Amino acid sequence: MSEFSVVLPGGKVWVPQFVGEIDQEKCIGCGRCYKVCGREVLEMVGINEDGEMVRVSADEDDDDEYDKKVMSIANVDNCVGCEACAKICPKQCYTHQAVAA
Repeated sequence: MSEFSVVLPGGKVWVPQFVGEIDQEKCIGCGRCYKVCGREVLEMVGINEDGEMVRVSADEDDDDEYDKKVMSIANVDNCVGCEACAKICPKQCYTHQAVAA
């Protein structure tokens, strides 16, 4: 089976690489990837002392509920394969892959 690809207006073939995983051990929770993604693919979450994900609210008073903030994939189906998140990530946390056509 071949990979899904797109022919760009200039004739070049582009194979989108869709977000697969985020290495949360490397992630520093800087939010750069969240800001660059216009498709609402990502969401900031907290990791508590037990290693469990905790929802992060806009309220600054919930900082004691988690040890650190990391990025997570919230809506993988919204990803268009541009890899902007990986390109801006200072810690190279992202893994992307092509999908079969």
